[in-house]
Amino acid sequence: MDFSRLQTSSKIGDDWVYPEAEARRSGWLTVDSDPGHRVYWEDYGNPAGEPVMVLHGGPGGACSPAMARYFDPDRYRIILFDQRGCGKSEPNVAAAGPAAALARNTTADLIGDIEKLRDHLGIAGRMHVFGGSWGSTLSMAYAIAHPDHCANLILRGIFLGAAEDLLYLYQGNAATWHEDPFGLTAPGAYIHYPDEWRALLEVLSVEERRDVMRSYKAIFDMVPATAEEKERQLAAAVTWSLWEGTISNLIPEAGDTGKFGEAGFALCFAQIEAHYFAHDLFLEPGHFFRHIDTLAAIPVHIVHGRFDEVCPLTQASRLVAALRGAGAEPATYVVTNAGHSAMERENALALTAIMDGLPPLAP
Repeated sequence: MDFSRLQTSSKIGDDWVYPEAEARRSGWLTVDSDPGHRVYWEDYGNPAGEPVMVLHGGPGGACSPAMARYFDPDRYRIILFDQRGCGKSEPNVAAAGPAAALARNTTADLIGDIEKLRDHLGIAGRMHVFGGSWGSTLSMAYAIAHPDHCANLILRGIFLGAAEDLLYLYQGNAATWHEDPFGLTAPGAYIHYPDEWRALLEVLSVEERRDVMRSYKAIFDMVPATAEEKERQLAAAVTWSLWEGTISNLIPEAGDTGKFGEAGFALCFAQIEAHYFAHDLFLEPGHFFRHIDTLAAIPVHIVHGRFDEVCPLTQASRLVAALRGAGAEPATYVVTNAGHSAMERENALALTAIMDGLPPLAP
C-alpha cells in the first residue's frame, strides 16, 4: 500500500495573501572597515509607506523575496537585508572564509548595521521591526538599544538563546547515544526526529558527542590541510544545516531540503550559528529579562508554533510571563498548530493578519 498520500505539507503553498513581487531597489551598504563589511539590502512595497525592518533567522539564514509577502505592499515599505557574513553580503563565509566574514561579526555590530541602514534609506522615525527565530532575538536586542525607533515588535518563534535552549536543540541524549540511541535520557528535539538526529551525531566520534556544539565548531574552525579534511568540513556544515532546516517543519517533506542542503548556504549558516552560539549570542545572560521594562513599553506581537522543536514554546512562555510581570500584556499572542518555520501556513497567515491589523503608524 502507498502511504505517501497520507503525508500532507504544512507549508504556505498558494495560500499567501499578497503576491510575490520584485524589489523596487536593492544595493550594498558599507557598514564597517577592516574587514570591509557590506550588507546587501532590498526595498519592497510603497516607498512612502510605513517602514518595516525584516530581520532574518539563523544567525546566517539570509533573506529571500518571499519574506516580503507578509505585508500589504500598498501600506508598507518593506526592508530586507542579509546580515554580516551571509547571503549576498560581503565578505561571505562560504566565499571568503570565516576568518574574514566572522571578524567584527557580533550582535552589537548587527544592531549598528540596522541603524546605518535606516540612515542610508532615509528612515527617520519609528518603524515596525519584524523577526523570527534568531530574528526575534535580534529584534528584541535592537529594541532594547533603540526603543524610540520601534513602533511594534512582531516576533515569530521566540529564541531566547539560553544554555538550556541550545542544549535542547543540539545536545539531548548525544553523550549516551552510542549505548542507547533511543534512550530518553534528557529533553531534546531528537525525540521527535530520530533519523535526522542520527545523521547529526554520526559525523562525530563518541568522545566528540559529549559536547556536540563545541565539536562541530572545532570542525568549522579547522583550516583544512587535505582534501579529506575539506570534505569533512563541508559535510559537517551541510549536516548541521539540514538538522535545523528539516526539524523546522511540522511535516518535513521527503527529498525537499531546500536551501539547507546547498553547500554555499550551509557553510554560512552553520559557521555563523556556531560562532554566535559559542559566544552566548554576544549577549549577557538574562539580557532580555533585565531590560524587560524597555520591551514592555513597546507593543509586542508574538506568533509561536505549538509544535516548534527548534525553539520550543516554553521560550515564548517565558517571555510572555516576563512581560506580564512588568505590567504589559502582549499586544498579540498567537499559538499556532504549526512548527517553527515562518513558511508554515498557520504561522504565515497569523503574521500576515497581525500586520494587516496594526493601527496605522502616524507619519
